[in-house]
Amino acid sequence: MNDTATIEKEVEINETQPILESNAPAQAGNVALENGVPTIISQGPEKDAPAVEAAKTAASAAVSTSAHAPFAGVNVMSGAEHLHTISILVENQPGVLSRVSHVFARRGFNLESLAVSRTEDPTVSRMTVVVAGDDAAFTQIGKQLLKLIDVIKVIDHTRDDLVNRELALIKVRATSANRGEIMQIANAFRAKMVDIGEDSIMIEVTGKEAKVDAIQTMLEPFEILELVRTGKIVLVRGPKQT
Repeated sequence: MNDTATIEKEVEINETQPILESNAPAQAGNVALENGVPTIISQGPEKDAPAVEAAKTAASAAVSTSAHAPFAGVNVMSGAEHLHTISILVENQPGVLSRVSHVFARRGFNLESLAVSRTEDPTVSRMTVVVAGDDAAFTQIGKQLLKLIDVIKVIDHTRDDLVNRELALIKVRATSANRGEIMQIANAFRAKMVDIGEDSIMIEVTGKEAKVDAIQTMLEPFEILELVRTGKIVLVRGPKQT
């Protein structure tokens, strides 16, 4: 076989590769659902890949015509997109977070929030991820996640009845003149003052994302010196285990 034929064959092979690839071994198919949990199951190459690419191309074209088009790689919600809250159960091993994040990065998804911790089983960790995307693209992401050998289960909580919380620590500049007003705002949101200094107050607030957003907005006129938020964590109400 001459060099030209070899190059043409390589190009043909590359063009037939699926849009999403993973170097990790694929999980076994026909994974059974547990307690009715809507687990996304890996079923091989994505048949809807061309449709997904067409949708993403159309969305990109719409964004490029906007007067405020974002930078490349920034996740933009279109009319067909909404926020997905998902739980990913993984083996508690080094490097798992990097591999999971890489799956989202390869598709250009921007994670709205990410929280990771051990579960009741010390060998298993739970990742709670909030990400924007349309349903078709999100299904592809779920299939690719399950191809990672460290991933045990992927649960889409879009239709679940959830208890969700977020914790934030907010350090605000405070003076003798405005300290009382800052404390009143904190009390109104049932927040805790965890540190009081001569020139600052640190406030701890726990609740839904909207509550944290609201207290942050109220404190901004006083000058927020530092802010850290955990991101959303969720559990399904009732006896169903995820």
